[in-house]
Amino acid sequence: MSFDPPGRTPGRPGGRVVIATPARRRRRALLITLLILLFLIVGFTLFSGFWSDWLWFQSVNAGSVFTTQLTTRIGLFLAFGAIMAVVVGFNAWLPYRLRTESIPMNAEQASLERYRTAIDPLRRLMFISLPVLLGILAGVSASSEWQTWLLWRNATPFGTVDPQFGMDISFYAFVLPWLRFLLGFLFAAVVLSFLVALVVHYLYGGVRLQSPEGRITRAAQAHLAILIGIFMLLKAAAYILDRYDLAVSQDGLVPGLTYTDVHAVLPAKTILVFVALICALLFFAGAFRTGWRLAATSFGLLLVSSALIGTIYPAFVQAAQVKPNESTLELPYIANSIDATRAAYGVANSKVSQYAAATNTPTAVQVALSSPTILKTRLLDPTLVSPTFQAMQGNKSFYKFPSALNVDRYPINGASQGVVTGVRELNLAGVPQAQRNWANDHVVYTHGYGLVAANDNTTTVEGKPVYVESSIPTSGALGISQPRIYYGENFSTYSVVGGPAGGPQRELDYPSSSNDVAKNTYQGAGGVPVGNLFDKLVYAVKYQEPNFLLSDLVNDNSKILEVRDPSDRVQKIAPWLTIDGDPYATVVNGKVVWVVDGYTTTNEYPYAKSLSLSSATSDSVTAQGSNVVAGTTDQVNYIRNSVKATVDAYDGTVTLYEWNPSGVPSDPVLATWMKAFPGLVQPYASIPSALMAHLRYPSDLFKVQRLILAQYHVTAASDFYQGSNVWNVPDDPTTKVSGQSQPPYYMQVQVPLASGTVSQYSLTTTFAPQKTTNLAAFMAVNSDASSPNYGTINILQLPTDTLVPGPAQIQQLFDADPGVSLALQSLQKNSSVVIQKGSLLSLPSAGGILYVEPYFVEGVAQGGGYPQLSKVVVGFGSKVSIADTLPAALAELFNTPGSNITPPTKPPADQTAQQRLAVAVAAATKAYDAGVAALRAGDLAAYATAQTALGKALGDATAAAAEIAKAAAAAKPTTTASVTAASLPTG
Repeated sequence: MSFDPPGRTPGRPGGRVVIATPARRRRRALLITLLILLFLIVGFTLFSGFWSDWLWFQSVNAGSVFTTQLTTRIGLFLAFGAIMAVVVGFNAWLPYRLRTESIPMNAEQASLERYRTAIDPLRRLMFISLPVLLGILAGVSASSEWQTWLLWRNATPFGTVDPQFGMDISFYAFVLPWLRFLLGFLFAAVVLSFLVALVVHYLYGGVRLQSPEGRITRAAQAHLAILIGIFMLLKAAAYILDRYDLAVSQDGLVPGLTYTDVHAVLPAKTILVFVALICALLFFAGAFRTGWRLAATSFGLLLVSSALIGTIYPAFVQAAQVKPNESTLELPYIANSIDATRAAYGVANSKVSQYAAATNTPTAVQVALSSPTILKTRLLDPTLVSPTFQAMQGNKSFYKFPSALNVDRYPINGASQGVVTGVRELNLAGVPQAQRNWANDHVVYTHGYGLVAANDNTTTVEGKPVYVESSIPTSGALGISQPRIYYGENFSTYSVVGGPAGGPQRELDYPSSSNDVAKNTYQGAGGVPVGNLFDKLVYAVKYQEPNFLLSDLVNDNSKILEVRDPSDRVQKIAPWLTIDGDPYATVVNGKVVWVVDGYTTTNEYPYAKSLSLSSATSDSVTAQGSNVVAGTTDQVNYIRNSVKATVDAYDGTVTLYEWNPSGVPSDPVLATWMKAFPGLVQPYASIPSALMAHLRYPSDLFKVQRLILAQYHVTAASDFYQGSNVWNVPDDPTTKVSGQSQPPYYMQVQVPLASGTVSQYSLTTTFAPQKTTNLAAFMAVNSDASSPNYGTINILQLPTDTLVPGPAQIQQLFDADPGVSLALQSLQKNSSVVIQKGSLLSLPSAGGILYVEPYFVEGVAQGGGYPQLSKVVVGFGSKVSIADTLPAALAELFNTPGSNITPPTKPPADQTAQQRLAVAVAAATKAYDAGVAALRAGDLAAYATAQTALGKALGDATAAAAEIAKAAAAAKPTTTASVTAASLPTG
């Protein structure tokens, strides 16, 4: 029996007795309690975000999206985390298991013995914790690749193969990215295992840096050699993938494989595959024999081969063989890149026509043919008149219109009328600061009210918009039955809405008089119920807001509205989509609905040129901070507008529609995602006809395509190589900041084609030659979703020997014109007046290019303080005219000797189609003038009559113009895609 001396811990020599006093026990219990509470708080905070997300996805009927993402992430985390932990853990345990008991003692080993003694009690913990930590990191990294995994698992063939390897495009888009990740993960596992094994072998004597009897034991050599051999096998696999990576490379003369790649790099990669395999075999052999000499020699051979065969030889071929003959040797590969790029961006079927645009005065018939379309030219600039809408229709400071309005079309008075629209959204910043509190911000001020629309081509005599839908409560021709806006682009926070039937109405609906407001209780299907205590607690923690628990404003019938921006809602439901930066609101069956265009993209299309979406879609409008494309990736070389999404402005319902109007098979990328998320995207046939009338070609896709076509409109490889016919998107001449591209414009235009002139609703842009500012081409895409020609891109290429002024030149011409200067000086009567230039529109008209630019006046002198249309400037060739209205400006521009634009008021009995056209144009002009006069007099009934007459006259003009074009085509069949002014009917 032994006794420990006083003050010592029993059983521990030299130990000290520690007496647990009550105070010490209380402190320990308090510390444990605090740690448990901290764990519960952090855990519930994380849980609240997870649970609220689940509730949100359920509220939009997209619970499967949440569960698919969650299970995929968890599966990848567990699988790859476990693999990494097991592999590293095994290679940490094995050196310890293979350690030698007889280690020659020297200074090095004596020092290591102290470390071994110190860490031996913690060895088991270290051998478990380190692999687990690395496994967690690997699992987190793998879980972020959930989209890559789903694309690989659900890959859909493109039905197109690349020209070099004959692999379907789906291999590059869906399979290759996953193989790259998998290979990178295996490399990381092997390298980490090697480093861990090396350290443990060194620590336990398997590797000795200072031992004269041998620097490595046989067991350690075998272990490390096998790991290096596995690394070499992975290197051989990497060389194989490198071959396919050349097809998506952007580093050569053109994207994809070039002559040097095919004739030097590919053979080099093939040789290096076999060299790496030989190295792997020699290292495996080295695991069973003494010495590293043979294995090390093979490794050196790999390094030398990689330098000589993989780098120096291709550089020599490029310099000695390709460079002197590049214009010949690279042509097949340039052709591959041209074809792939045009296919990847959906411009392979774009039609280029030669347009001999005249700069001299057109004939009367040419003017008459173009007049019905010209009269529909949009004058109300959506990027300028938001302050006008705000001043005239804002009503209260807590309502706000977007800084850039939208354009749309509605049937009004029996004719399709272009309109400028804006949603009257909630603006919490406009609520007086004294009234800002939780209840007002989240319970009282919950929604905006109504959509406002105005004719895009007419104004009152004072230059104010002519509204077709306006006021509070809303009224007009659009037939809005549910004007309340609970979801929109200006909602940055949540709202708590709803209440018991018959209970008190707390939401401010709209101002009903100067001193009163109408109230409302939300009855929509949208939102997440927050009536029970648990959900109140979840949202109280999520938003760190105790009022969810304490306020009686949150009752059993309350709902919370979150993620209220239409683009954000679509992005959250379909995170694999890239979202167009210009969502717009429209009225469908009496309801305000947001339309959001979604793109499927990849940056893995072989041979296709890659570009930055943010750069390609940037222009003078996005520079103001609006309409920015949003997606998970910026670099793409394939894009399709494969989804049209709608978001109900009242209840937030999100519907995704597959978009393939041509009837061709689904976009392979979309088809792949539809396999991953079945039932999420509705078929094209289910799109309501009322919605179809308001769908249009998306602006961001068009901006990407115009950037591609600026270079890839050239389809001959030799011409492409010379680069002499590259175009630029011109800068916006109406801004004072250089480097901001002119945005594309939606408008009704006449597109002269080989088969005749076609008037269509289009999205348009212009091109300038690479080093000058004259006009090189005009591009328009049919944007009428109900048209069978929707999405057809037509390019009118101007001859190089006729210098038609481009936007920058015509703007200089406008600014320098004495008549324009005199007219503008008469408007600017004092320094408080500001004159703003509207969008400079380019229209193929009358055998040439007509430019139209509205001028707006803003200032106290005009009694408004907001932009009002004051003048319209038009230009054709070198001629310029300015007037109060577009018809007046056109009459002055074209009414020159040799051109009579005033047709007879009474046609002869044997009236021809040309004469009927002239009469119809005259009637349209007369009806337009009558409408302006009626607005000046405030006679809305007379204005409606005039609009009806205008619609009929435009219809007659269109029919007559079509008859003329048909007769001309029958008389002179056209066999080439060429349109000239001479081919039009003459007077």
